[in-house]
Amino acid sequence: MSVLFRIAAASLWSRRFTVMLTLLTVAVSVMLFVGVERVRGEARESFLRTVGGIDLIVGARAHPVQLMLYSVFRMGDATNNMSWDSYQAVANQPGVGWTVPISLGDSHRGYRVVGTTPGYFEHVRYAGTRALEMRDGEWFDDLFDAVVGAEVAQRLGYSPGEQIVLAHGTAAANPHQHDDRPFTVVGVLARTGTPIDQGVYVSLEAIEAIHINWRTGTRVGRAPAIEDIDPARLQPRAITAVYVGLEERLAIFSVQRFINDFRAEPLTAVLPGVALQQLWQLLGVAERAMLVIAACVVLAGLLGLLTVLLATLSERRREMAILRAVGARPGDVFGLLLTEALLLAVAGVALGVLLLQVAIAVASPWLQARYGVAVSPGWPSAAEWKLLGGVIAAAAMVGLIPALLAYRRSVADGMSIRH
Repeated sequence: MSVLFRIAAASLWSRRFTVMLTLLTVAVSVMLFVGVERVRGEARESFLRTVGGIDLIVGARAHPVQLMLYSVFRMGDATNNMSWDSYQAVANQPGVGWTVPISLGDSHRGYRVVGTTPGYFEHVRYAGTRALEMRDGEWFDDLFDAVVGAEVAQRLGYSPGEQIVLAHGTAAANPHQHDDRPFTVVGVLARTGTPIDQGVYVSLEAIEAIHINWRTGTRVGRAPAIEDIDPARLQPRAITAVYVGLEERLAIFSVQRFINDFRAEPLTAVLPGVALQQLWQLLGVAERAMLVIAACVVLAGLLGLLTVLLATLSERRREMAILRAVGARPGDVFGLLLTEALLLAVAGVALGVLLLQVAIAVASPWLQARYGVAVSPGWPSAAEWKLLGGVIAAAAMVGLIPALLAYRRSVADGMSIRH
C-alpha cells in the first residue's frame, strides 16, 4: 500500500499544474458546501435568537406567527390593539417582573415607527443576551426625541440633531404627514443585524401627541401647543403589543394561561422561541434550496475531477502499459487510479476547510454587523464531518470510472500506436 501511495503521489506531482487546478476546484466547492451549511446553521440559531430576554409577547387575539411578524419583525399590521387597561392588568399580574409596551402604526420614509418606553433599550436583547447599545448620541428623553436604528441612519444619512417628520400609516409613499410635530434624532443604535436596525423609536406619549388632532386617519384643525396639552391626554389609550419579562421562568405557563383566558378582551400570549421556531419552519423551502445549491457546487467540482482523470487517462496509456510490463497486475493499476482520486479528494477537502476558516475569519465581523449571524472559525462540527466524509466517498465513486477503464486496458493496448 505504501508503494502504491508513493507511486500515486509521484504521478500526481508529475502533472502538478493540472492537479493543482483540479485541487483548487475541489477545495472551492468544498469550502462553499461546508460554508453554506455552517452559515445556514448559524443563521437558524441567530433567527431563533432575534429577540432575547423576553419571556412572553402579548397582543390582540391572533395567530402566534402573525403576532411575532408584526411585533418583532414589523411585517404586516395588527388585527387589533389591546387597551391600556388590559396592559395594566398584565403588568400587575403576580410573577411579572417588567413590561415594555409598543405602539405601531406610523412610519418614516418606509421604516416603521415604534412607540415605546425607555425600558425597551434596557430589557430587549438580541443574539441571545446581547444588550442594545448606542452607536452615537443618547436615548430619547424629551417628548419629540427619536432614536433610529443603524440601517435607518445608514440609508437615510441621519445623525444626532437631524429633524425628521413621521407619517400616519405604514405606506412607503405616504401623503399623510405629521409635519406639524417634527422630531429630533438624538441617538443612533449600534447595528444588531435584526429588525431593530430598521426602526424609528419614540415615546408612547409622543405617539399620542402627534395624533391629538387626527380623526379616522385625517388631520382635523391645528394641533394645540405642547404647553397647552393636559398631560392626561398623553396617556395611551391602546397599544399594539407588550413584551413581558417574568420574575421566575417557572411562572411562564400560569401567566400565559391568565392572558389567553383574559375576559375583558381577547388576547394572545406567545413564547417567542416557540413562535420563531414555527416561523422558521415556514422558511424550510429556502433552507433546503440552499443545501441543494451547495450540493450542486460540489457535484460540479467532482465532475471536474472526473474530467481531469479521464482526460489524462489516454495520455497515460503507455505509463499504464509499462507498469503492467514490469509486473503490475490489473488490480494494481486499478488501485493506483483510485488512490490518485482519493488523494485529490482528501487534499481538496483539507484545503477547502482551510480556505473556509480564512473566509470566516475575514467575513465574520461583516456578517455579525450586517445580518446578526455570528459565525466563528473552528473545527468542523459532527454534521460537517459527515458532509466532508460524503464528499470523499463521492470522489471515490467518481474515481472508480477511470480506474475500471485502466483495469480493462491490456499491455498491447498501451504499446500500440493510435492514429
